Amino acid sequence: MPITINAAFAFEVSQPTDVLLQFEAAAMDGQAIVSSKTNLGGAKNISRVAAQDGIGERIWLQTDGRVEAAYSAQVEVDRKAADLANLPALPLHQLPGEAVQYLFDSRYCAADKFHDFADREFEGTFGGARIAAIRDWIEQNLTYAPGASGPYTDAGDTFIARQGVCRDYAHVLITLARASAIPARYVACFSPGVSPPDFHAVAEVFLADPAHEDGGKWHLVDGTGMASPHDIVKIGVGRDAADVSFLTTFGLSDFHYSTVEVSETA
Repeated sequence: MPITINAAFAFEVSQPTDVLLQFEAAAMDGQAIVSSKTNLGGAKNISRVAAQDGIGERIWLQTDGRVEAAYSAQVEVDRKAADLANLPALPLHQLPGEAVQYLFDSRYCAADKFHDFADREFEGTFGGARIAAIRDWIEQNLTYAPGASGPYTDAGDTFIARQGVCRDYAHVLITLARASAIPARYVACFSPGVSPPDFHAVAEVFLADPAHEDGGKWHLVDGTGMASPHDIVKIGVGRDAADVSFLTTFGLSDFHYSTVEVSETA
């Protein structure tokens, strides 16, 4: 599926400050970058480094003053989605090294606090069936409410408040998956189905790979229900939102605006 992306944002720092950006679609299996253009007006000392798990790139700036970022791209998504509910989990001792870190607690996802809830609420489900049950529970119990959460809201806060945005939905899904001994990671992405249009967040869980006996792979899951694996364009992955923010400043800054437009290309 061809996807067109246009995104822009601006921020300002009053003194020389290090800034880390990650907002471009990743070139990787399942999605091919047909064309792309990035402009960083006002930025200084630009360098690029590989992002987490080798998915996408991060951009370092050491700059002062106002920076205006503009990004446009055409991406061809060719990704097959498995029937999640029928996927078994891998025995923990068979997990590859890259997946093991995503069993542990992280800044926004304190899974250790949710073992009892997960075992009680989703009793009798395992593997992909457990993830499907978690996704359905989130759909039934959380309300999508822009402005209901902030940069310090974690999965526990959202669980109690029962409301949030895509970032919060992803954190709850990740937390409950890890509490069920299933590796789960945060995915920053674009999707044409997001309303209101914005940078989006979903989860990925590591389960069996239907194409390879005894093998595993990452499977996308959107707790909000707004995006599907067929139209998700990945930007990057991490343990939670802290690892893959589109803008991280290592000093004081003023954020001015962001706009995102994503559409299926005819």
